[in-house]
Amino acid sequence: MRVPLSIIALSLLAGCAGPLPAVDPQQAWVDLHTFTGKTLMADKLDGVRTEDGRYFQVTPGKHKLEVRYDYEYAPGGLGLSMDIYNELTCYVTINYDHFEAGHRYRLDVRHIANSIDAQLRDEQRRVLAEEGQIFCIP
Repeated sequence: MRVPLSIIALSLLAGCAGPLPAVDPQQAWVDLHTFTGKTLMADKLDGVRTEDGRYFQVTPGKHKLEVRYDYEYAPGGLGLSMDIYNELTCYVTINYDHFEAGHRYRLDVRHIANSIDAQLRDEQRRVLAEEGQIFCIP
């Protein structure tokens, strides 16, 4: 009984890691990047939950991007305690008014000393917008 259950579980997980869709040249593409967190996922676009948490693909113009960012933090002054770690889930919102069709953007989210930093960057890595709102839950 364990073998068929294992096969079903693995096939369900494999469906989550499918290929990214083709880039629509009439829209802007936003990649997500973190090197300090456990999870960074697209959560909402203009207040509506996204279907795929790996990216945003948006029409030109003004948009509100919300991502979910999970990371481990050490309680204490500067987050330097090495013995106890807790996990936080944070929702980070970025507003940007000038998305352009056919352009790629990158949303970088990281934490340093238990403080979150998020920046939307263009193809030349110039900062276009920074976090507008951060809401965290334990």
